[in-house]
Amino acid sequence: MTISDESAAPHTGDTGIDYFIDCPTGTVEYYFGSPTFQWSDELFRIHGYERGDVVPTLELGLAHIEAIDRDRIQAFWDRVSTTKGPASAYASLRSVDGKIHKILMSADLILDGDTPVGVWGLVVDLTRSIHADRHQLANEAVAASTVSRAVIEQAKGILMSRHGINALEAFQRISSYSQNANRKVVIVAQDIIDLAHHLHRGTSRTGPDSELGLLELLTAQ
Repeated sequence: MTISDESAAPHTGDTGIDYFIDCPTGTVEYYFGSPTFQWSDELFRIHGYERGDVVPTLELGLAHIEAIDRDRIQAFWDRVSTTKGPASAYASLRSVDGKIHKILMSADLILDGDTPVGVWGLVVDLTRSIHADRHQLANEAVAASTVSRAVIEQAKGILMSRHGINALEAFQRISSYSQNANRKVVIVAQDIIDLAHHLHRGTSRTGPDSELGLLELLTAQ
């Protein structure tokens, strides 16, 4: 089961700047007493159809909702059919080609004066937006990880140079100090780099992570 990444790239202008992510949005109307629903062309396409391929009904719509969400969406429909809203629900929809779409449905009663006569709704396919968000978060995580690795490698190099130890031993010292001080490895590594910088310049550094505490640990043989 995969989330459709069709046209996942954000919509861009001529400058290439990302302006917005074009999420397909369909509309639906249902009038009480009618056996069928009225879908917009876009809603047909979200389900994988073209207008005329099928006759929209509640049963057809529910059949496209993933089984884990189906009872909840049935309850959502029962609510919006009887209670003035609006109301919204999030679900996974499987289109006729087997792709999974993450959709947000918002609906409310259609009123004739004060009398409810039906339900109207919007169905927004959020798949592209979710895909783009995940891609951005993944890129940010990779960038942060790259920076952390670079800091740790630099700190290891300092220890290896000062004490003639190998890379594994250098990391073990950093890791041990990290555990004892209850501080992240990358923060300890940055402390080592800062301390080496101060020692090289002949200056001192004060604070909770004093030179003495780090030196006693990091110079231990």
